[in-house]
Amino acid sequence: MSDNPTSACCAASRNTAGSYQNIVQKPSIQISKTNKPPTGTVLIPGGKFIMGSDDETGYPSDGEGPSRQVKLDSFFMDIHSVSNAWFGDFVKSTGYITEAEKYGWSFVFHSFVPSSAAKYVTQSPESTPWWWVVPKADWRHPEGPGSNVTKRKNHPVVHISWNDAVAYSNWAGKRLPTESEWEFAARGGLVQQTYPWGNDLHPDGKHLCNIWQGNFPEHNTQKDGYVGSAPVASFAPNNYGLYNMVGNVWEWCSDWFGTNHPTNKIPENPKGPTQGNNKSMRGGSYLCHDSYCNRYRVAARTSNTPDSSTGNLGFRCVAEINATIY
Repeated sequence: MSDNPTSACCAASRNTAGSYQNIVQKPSIQISKTNKPPTGTVLIPGGKFIMGSDDETGYPSDGEGPSRQVKLDSFFMDIHSVSNAWFGDFVKSTGYITEAEKYGWSFVFHSFVPSSAAKYVTQSPESTPWWWVVPKADWRHPEGPGSNVTKRKNHPVVHISWNDAVAYSNWAGKRLPTESEWEFAARGGLVQQTYPWGNDLHPDGKHLCNIWQGNFPEHNTQKDGYVGSAPVASFAPNNYGLYNMVGNVWEWCSDWFGTNHPTNKIPENPKGPTQGNNKSMRGGSYLCHDSYCNRYRVAARTSNTPDSSTGNLGFRCVAEINATIY
Protein backbone atom coordinates (compact mmCIF):
# COMPACT_ATOMS: atom_id res chain seq x y z
CA MET A 1 0.00 0.00 0.00
CA SER A 2 1.14 3.51 -0.72
CA ASP A 3 -0.44 6.83 0.08
CA ASN A 4 -0.97 9.44 -2.57
CA PRO A 5 -0.63 13.10 -1.55
CA THR A 6 -3.89 15.00 -1.74
CA SER A 7 -4.38 16.80 -5.02
CA ALA A 8 -3.75 20.40 -4.05
CA CYS A 9 -6.90 21.83 -5.61
CA CYS A 10 -9.06 19.17 -4.03
CA ALA A 11 -8.77 19.69 -0.30
CA ALA A 12 -5.86 21.06 1.69
CA SER A 13 -4.45 18.93 4.50
CA ARG A 14 -3.59 19.68 8.11
CA ASN A 15 -0.80 17.09 7.94
CA THR A 16 -1.10 16.22 11.58
CA ALA A 17 -1.07 12.84 13.27
CA GLY A 18 -2.64 13.61 16.61
CA SER A 19 -6.18 12.51 15.86
CA TYR A 20 -5.76 9.46 13.65
CA GLN A 21 -8.31 6.83 14.60
CA ASN A 22 -9.49 8.79 17.61
CA ILE A 23 -13.12 7.94 16.84
CA VAL A 24 -14.20 4.34 16.45
CA GLN A 25 -16.74 3.50 13.75
CA LYS A 26 -19.66 1.67 15.33
CA PRO A 27 -21.74 -0.91 13.45
CA SER A 28 -24.63 0.61 11.55
CA ILE A 29 -28.20 -0.19 12.37
CA GLN A 30 -29.64 -3.47 11.14
CA ILE A 31 -32.80 -3.10 9.06
CA SER A 32 -35.34 -5.86 9.59
CA LYS A 33 -37.52 -7.21 6.79
CA THR A 34 -40.53 -5.24 7.95
CA ASN A 35 -38.74 -1.91 8.46
CA LYS A 36 -38.74 0.88 5.93
CA PRO A 37 -35.47 2.40 4.65
CA PRO A 38 -34.06 4.96 7.08
CA THR A 39 -35.41 8.46 6.42
CA GLY A 40 -33.61 10.18 3.56
CA THR A 41 -32.10 7.00 2.11
CA VAL A 42 -32.70 4.77 -0.88
CA LEU A 43 -32.00 1.09 -1.44
CA ILE A 44 -28.88 0.35 -3.46
CA PRO A 45 -29.29 -3.20 -4.81
CA GLY A 46 -26.16 -5.27 -4.47
CA GLY A 47 -24.35 -7.24 -7.15
CA LYS A 48 -21.15 -7.34 -9.14
CA PHE A 49 -19.74 -4.31 -10.92
CA ILE A 50 -16.54 -3.16 -12.58
CA MET A 51 -14.77 -0.76 -10.22
CA GLY A 52 -12.08 1.70 -11.19
CA SER A 53 -10.94 2.84 -14.59
CA ASP A 54 -8.06 2.40 -17.04
CA ASP A 55 -9.08 5.48 -19.01
CA GLU A 56 -6.24 7.74 -20.11
CA THR A 57 -8.09 10.79 -18.77
CA GLY A 58 -7.69 9.48 -15.23
CA TYR A 59 -4.84 9.54 -12.73
CA PRO A 60 -2.98 6.19 -12.53
CA SER A 61 -0.98 7.45 -9.54
CA ASP A 62 -4.26 7.82 -7.63
CA GLY A 63 -4.87 4.09 -7.91
CA GLU A 64 -7.94 4.45 -10.11
CA GLY A 65 -6.96 1.28 -11.92
CA PRO A 66 -6.80 -1.42 -12.81
CA SER A 67 -10.50 -1.83 -13.50
CA ARG A 68 -11.68 -4.90 -11.62
CA GLN A 69 -14.78 -6.77 -10.58
CA VAL A 70 -16.16 -6.29 -7.07
CA LYS A 71 -19.17 -7.90 -5.40
CA LEU A 72 -21.33 -6.02 -2.90
CA ASP A 73 -24.31 -6.73 -0.67
CA SER A 74 -27.30 -4.40 -0.87
CA PHE A 75 -27.32 -1.33 1.38
CA PHE A 76 -29.15 1.92 2.00
CA MET A 77 -27.51 5.24 1.12
CA ASP A 78 -28.41 8.86 1.89
CA ILE A 79 -29.97 10.39 -1.20
CA HIS A 80 -27.73 13.41 -0.82
CA SER A 81 -24.82 14.75 1.21
CA VAL A 82 -25.49 15.49 4.85
CA SER A 83 -26.89 19.00 4.92
CA ASN A 84 -26.33 21.85 7.34
CA ALA A 85 -29.83 21.17 8.69
CA TRP A 86 -29.09 17.48 9.33
CA PHE A 87 -25.75 18.22 10.93
CA GLY A 88 -27.31 20.99 12.99
CA ASP A 89 -29.77 18.49 14.45
CA PHE A 90 -26.82 16.29 15.46
CA VAL A 91 -24.99 19.17 17.14
CA LYS A 92 -28.14 20.33 18.92
CA SER A 93 -28.75 16.81 20.22
CA THR A 94 -25.21 16.03 21.33
CA GLY A 95 -23.34 19.30 21.79
CA TYR A 96 -20.65 17.96 19.45
CA ILE A 97 -17.75 20.27 18.65
CA THR A 98 -16.07 19.76 15.27
CA GLU A 99 -12.33 19.54 14.81
CA ALA A 100 -12.27 22.81 12.86
CA GLU A 101 -13.75 24.47 15.95
CA LYS A 102 -11.21 22.78 18.21
CA TYR A 103 -8.29 23.77 16.01
CA GLY A 104 -9.69 27.27 15.66
CA TRP A 105 -9.29 27.43 11.89
CA SER A 106 -10.00 25.69 8.61
CA PHE A 107 -9.14 26.04 4.91
CA VAL A 108 -11.29 28.37 2.79
CA PHE A 109 -11.00 29.17 -0.92
CA HIS A 110 -9.46 32.64 -1.06
CA SER A 111 -12.11 34.44 -3.10
CA PHE A 112 -14.87 33.39 -0.69
CA VAL A 113 -13.33 34.96 2.41
CA PRO A 114 -15.19 38.13 3.49
CA SER A 115 -13.09 41.23 4.08
CA SER A 116 -13.92 41.12 7.78
CA ALA A 117 -12.16 37.75 8.03
CA ALA A 118 -9.50 38.28 5.36
CA LYS A 119 -7.63 40.82 7.47
CA TYR A 120 -6.83 38.06 9.98
CA VAL A 121 -5.47 35.61 7.38
CA THR A 122 -1.70 35.26 7.50
CA GLN A 123 -1.06 31.80 6.04
CA SER A 124 -1.75 29.68 2.98
CA PRO A 125 -0.06 26.54 1.62
CA GLU A 126 2.93 27.55 -0.50
CA SER A 127 1.96 25.34 -3.46
CA THR A 128 -1.74 26.26 -3.34
CA PRO A 129 -2.08 29.93 -2.37
CA TRP A 130 -5.81 29.87 -3.16
CA TRP A 131 -6.38 27.89 0.06
CA TRP A 132 -6.34 30.30 3.00
CA VAL A 133 -5.98 29.34 6.64
CA VAL A 134 -8.96 31.23 8.03
CA PRO A 135 -9.33 31.65 11.82
CA LYS A 136 -12.73 30.58 13.17
CA ALA A 137 -13.88 29.08 9.86
CA ASP A 138 -16.09 26.08 10.62
CA TRP A 139 -19.35 24.43 9.58
CA ARG A 140 -21.44 27.30 11.01
CA HIS A 141 -19.16 29.92 9.43
CA PRO A 142 -18.04 28.37 6.11
CA GLU A 143 -16.10 31.43 4.95
CA GLY A 144 -15.00 32.51 8.43
CA PRO A 145 -16.35 35.26 10.71
CA GLY A 146 -19.01 37.28 8.96
CA SER A 147 -20.48 34.24 7.20
CA ASN A 148 -23.19 31.82 8.30
CA VAL A 149 -25.45 29.03 7.04
CA THR A 150 -28.77 30.66 7.90
CA LYS A 151 -29.82 30.64 4.25
CA ARG A 152 -27.91 27.46 3.42
CA LYS A 153 -29.70 24.88 5.55
CA ASN A 154 -30.19 22.74 2.44
CA HIS A 155 -26.54 23.00 1.36
CA PRO A 156 -24.00 20.30 2.23
CA VAL A 157 -22.28 20.76 5.56
CA VAL A 158 -18.56 21.48 5.03
CA HIS A 159 -15.42 21.90 7.12
CA ILE A 160 -16.10 18.36 8.31
CA SER A 161 -13.18 16.08 9.13
CA TRP A 162 -13.37 12.31 8.75
CA ASN A 163 -13.55 12.07 12.53
CA ASP A 164 -16.50 14.49 12.56
CA ALA A 165 -18.26 12.48 9.84
CA VAL A 166 -17.84 9.26 11.81
CA ALA A 167 -19.21 10.91 14.95
CA TYR A 168 -22.33 12.00 13.05
CA SER A 169 -22.82 8.61 11.42
CA ASN A 170 -22.52 6.85 14.78
CA TRP A 171 -25.19 9.16 16.20
CA ALA A 172 -27.43 8.58 13.18
CA GLY A 173 -27.09 4.79 13.46
CA LYS A 174 -25.32 4.64 10.12
CA ARG A 175 -21.72 4.56 8.89
CA LEU A 176 -19.57 6.01 6.14
CA PRO A 177 -19.63 4.13 2.83
CA THR A 178 -16.70 2.06 1.69
CA GLU A 179 -15.11 3.27 -1.52
CA SER A 180 -16.59 0.33 -3.42
CA GLU A 181 -20.07 1.09 -2.08
CA TRP A 182 -19.68 4.75 -2.98
CA GLU A 183 -18.56 4.04 -6.55
CA PHE A 184 -21.18 1.32 -7.11
CA ALA A 185 -23.90 3.73 -5.97
CA ALA A 186 -22.50 6.65 -7.99
CA ARG A 187 -22.56 4.59 -11.19
CA GLY A 188 -26.29 4.03 -10.81
CA GLY A 189 -26.18 0.74 -12.70
CA LEU A 190 -24.22 2.10 -15.66
CA VAL A 191 -21.16 0.10 -16.72
CA GLN A 192 -17.79 1.88 -16.92
CA GLN A 193 -19.30 5.26 -17.75
CA THR A 194 -17.35 8.38 -16.86
CA TYR A 195 -20.10 10.19 -14.96
CA PRO A 196 -23.22 9.10 -13.06
CA TRP A 197 -25.30 9.85 -16.16
CA GLY A 198 -22.98 8.68 -18.98
CA ASN A 199 -19.82 9.67 -20.84
CA ASP A 200 -20.75 13.18 -21.96
CA LEU A 201 -20.05 15.89 -19.38
CA HIS A 202 -22.64 18.22 -20.92
CA PRO A 203 -25.25 16.09 -22.72
CA ASP A 204 -27.34 18.31 -25.02
CA GLY A 205 -25.45 21.26 -23.55
CA LYS A 206 -26.85 20.71 -20.05
CA HIS A 207 -24.86 21.08 -16.83
CA LEU A 208 -25.51 18.08 -14.59
CA CYS A 209 -23.07 18.80 -11.77
CA ASN A 210 -21.52 21.70 -9.88
CA ILE A 211 -17.87 22.11 -10.89
CA TRP A 212 -15.59 25.04 -11.75
CA GLN A 213 -16.43 26.89 -14.97
CA GLY A 214 -13.87 29.25 -16.49
CA ASN A 215 -10.20 29.68 -15.60
CA PHE A 216 -9.10 28.07 -12.33
CA PRO A 217 -8.43 29.61 -9.85
CA GLU A 218 -9.03 33.15 -11.10
CA HIS A 219 -12.52 33.25 -12.58
CA ASN A 220 -15.62 31.08 -12.29
CA THR A 221 -18.25 31.89 -14.89
CA GLN A 222 -20.93 30.05 -12.88
CA LYS A 223 -22.44 28.59 -16.06
CA ASP A 224 -23.69 25.65 -14.02
CA GLY A 225 -25.49 28.11 -11.74
CA TYR A 226 -23.18 28.11 -8.73
CA VAL A 227 -19.91 29.65 -7.63
CA GLY A 228 -19.68 27.72 -4.35
CA SER A 229 -21.77 24.84 -3.06
CA ALA A 230 -25.20 24.05 -4.47
CA PRO A 231 -28.19 22.75 -2.49
CA VAL A 232 -27.85 19.04 -1.73
CA ALA A 233 -30.63 17.98 -4.12
CA SER A 234 -29.53 20.05 -7.10
CA PHE A 235 -29.45 18.70 -10.67
CA ALA A 236 -31.07 15.44 -11.74
CA PRO A 237 -30.40 12.34 -9.59
CA ASN A 238 -28.75 9.24 -11.04
CA ASN A 239 -30.60 6.00 -11.75
CA TYR A 240 -30.57 5.08 -8.05
CA GLY A 241 -32.08 8.41 -7.03
CA LEU A 242 -28.84 9.85 -5.62
CA TYR A 243 -28.06 13.54 -5.97
CA ASN A 244 -24.70 15.22 -6.59
CA MET A 245 -22.55 12.10 -6.57
CA VAL A 246 -19.94 14.12 -8.45
CA GLY A 247 -19.14 17.80 -8.03
CA ASN A 248 -20.43 20.06 -5.25
CA VAL A 249 -18.42 18.68 -2.29
CA TRP A 250 -15.98 15.87 -1.73
CA GLU A 251 -17.36 13.01 0.37
CA TRP A 252 -15.45 11.00 2.95
CA CYS A 253 -15.35 7.21 2.71
CA SER A 254 -14.53 4.78 5.49
CA ASP A 255 -11.43 3.27 3.80
CA TRP A 256 -7.82 4.03 4.45
CA PHE A 257 -6.36 5.21 1.15
CA GLY A 258 -4.27 2.74 -0.83
CA THR A 259 -3.32 2.25 -4.47
CA ASN A 260 -2.77 -1.52 -4.64
CA HIS A 261 -5.88 -3.47 -5.61
CA PRO A 262 -5.83 -7.30 -5.72
CA THR A 263 -7.11 -8.65 -9.04
CA ASN A 264 -6.61 -12.39 -8.58
CA LYS A 265 -10.10 -12.87 -7.17
CA ILE A 266 -13.40 -11.02 -6.92
CA PRO A 267 -13.50 -9.34 -3.49
CA GLU A 268 -16.78 -9.24 -1.61
CA ASN A 269 -17.60 -6.05 0.29
CA PRO A 270 -13.96 -4.85 0.33
CA LYS A 271 -13.00 -2.31 2.99
CA GLY A 272 -9.62 -1.12 1.73
CA PRO A 273 -6.27 -1.28 3.55
CA THR A 274 -6.20 -2.14 7.25
CA GLN A 275 -4.12 0.91 8.10
CA GLY A 276 -2.76 4.11 6.66
CA ASN A 277 -2.31 7.84 7.13
CA ASN A 278 -5.05 9.21 4.88
CA LYS A 279 -8.73 8.45 4.44
CA SER A 280 -10.31 8.18 1.00
CA MET A 281 -12.47 10.90 -0.52
CA ARG A 282 -14.74 10.65 -3.53
CA GLY A 283 -16.77 12.74 -5.97
CA GLY A 284 -14.83 15.93 -6.60
CA SER A 285 -16.18 19.36 -5.74
CA TYR A 286 -17.20 22.78 -7.00
CA LEU A 287 -13.49 23.62 -7.32
CA CYS A 288 -12.66 20.81 -9.76
CA HIS A 289 -11.79 21.85 -13.32
CA ASP A 290 -10.54 19.83 -16.27
CA SER A 291 -7.44 22.01 -16.63
CA TYR A 292 -6.28 21.18 -13.12
CA CYS A 293 -8.27 18.38 -11.48
CA ASN A 294 -10.94 16.40 -13.35
CA ARG A 295 -11.73 14.27 -10.31
CA TYR A 296 -15.47 14.72 -10.78
CA ARG A 297 -15.49 11.31 -12.51
CA VAL A 298 -17.04 8.32 -10.72
CA ALA A 299 -13.75 6.40 -10.74
CA ALA A 300 -11.69 9.33 -9.45
CA ARG A 301 -10.38 9.38 -5.90
CA THR A 302 -8.10 11.27 -3.56
CA SER A 303 -7.42 11.39 0.18
CA ASN A 304 -6.74 13.49 3.23
CA THR A 305 -5.76 13.12 6.86
CA PRO A 306 -8.67 12.20 9.17
CA ASP A 307 -8.49 15.55 10.99
CA SER A 308 -8.43 17.77 7.90
CA SER A 309 -11.31 20.05 6.96
CA THR A 310 -11.97 22.42 4.10
CA GLY A 311 -14.78 24.45 2.59
CA ASN A 312 -15.43 21.80 -0.08
CA LEU A 313 -15.39 18.64 2.03
CA GLY A 314 -18.50 16.90 3.36
CA PHE A 315 -19.99 13.38 3.45
CA ARG A 316 -23.03 11.14 3.16
CA CYS A 317 -23.87 7.94 5.05
CA VAL A 318 -25.01 4.39 4.40
CA ALA A 319 -26.93 1.85 6.48
CA GLU A 320 -26.65 -1.90 6.19
CA ILE A 321 -29.41 -4.33 5.44
CA ASN A 322 -29.64 -7.51 7.48
CA ALA A 323 -27.90 -10.14 5.36
CA THR A 324 -30.77 -12.58 5.90
CA ILE A 325 -33.21 -10.42 3.93
CA TYR A 326 -31.90 -11.02 0.43
